[in-house]
Amino acid sequence: MRRIYAYSISLLFLFAASAGAQDTIPFPLQIRAGFDLVGPGIYIYDNEKLSLEGYISFDKSEKLSFVLEGGYVDYKYTQYNYEYLSNGFFTRAGADFNLLKPDISKSKYWAGVGLRYGISFYTSETPLFQHENYWGTVTSSIPSKKSTGHFIELTPGFRTEIFRNMSIGWTIRLKMLISGGGTKDLKPIYLPGFGNAGKLTAVGVSYYISFNIPYKTKTVITKPEVVEEETEETEGTAQGAEGLR
Repeated sequence: MRRIYAYSISLLFLFAASAGAQDTIPFPLQIRAGFDLVGPGIYIYDNEKLSLEGYISFDKSEKLSFVLEGGYVDYKYTQYNYEYLSNGFFTRAGADFNLLKPDISKSKYWAGVGLRYGISFYTSETPLFQHENYWGTVTSSIPSKKSTGHFIELTPGFRTEIFRNMSIGWTIRLKMLISGGGTKDLKPIYLPGFGNAGKLTAVGVSYYISFNIPYKTKTVITKPEVVEEETEETEGTAQGAEGLR
């Protein structure tokens, strides 16, 4: 009976020490909306590709956010014997995972990784292509066709608040093509939202400016490391209780 009493006293002290080591912080959960600056910036120097893209995200917790992205791309490619046009809309849906601790993040900083599933609804066309052979030059075209492509992305990145309710951040997009939407003999050259559809993988970069709207404040428990002296003191208390037997 004394042994049970001693262990009960020890567990009580351990619980009290653990509770005392915990701390809580307020963590604002936010809804964010932003747009990409890379696409319009590239179009200034290369007017063969116009890309407009934005996103909205919803904080489920201090570690998890749900994300919906979408955009429009108008792409054209011209060579001496070839002309290709592609335009359409794309959407990506997925989640972001914050790897920072809540007491460091404070809903102002994000460093982590995301996962996306993307769908591209586009139209492709080859208004002109020429082929030279023994009998001369053959000129032809391929009419406009609507298609749908699918891809997935891994998106590591970083975001920081620069002003109240305003953030900037960048994302690296590591993409893998699931389906380009073309046929076996006629595959698309460019897939809106993905890029070069002639390859199974692609890499892209997005640089966002975001506007943040806090919708709820969550109380988050942080657990700092237990100091060694506290552990030794607790052990000494347990030994003292054991001696009461």
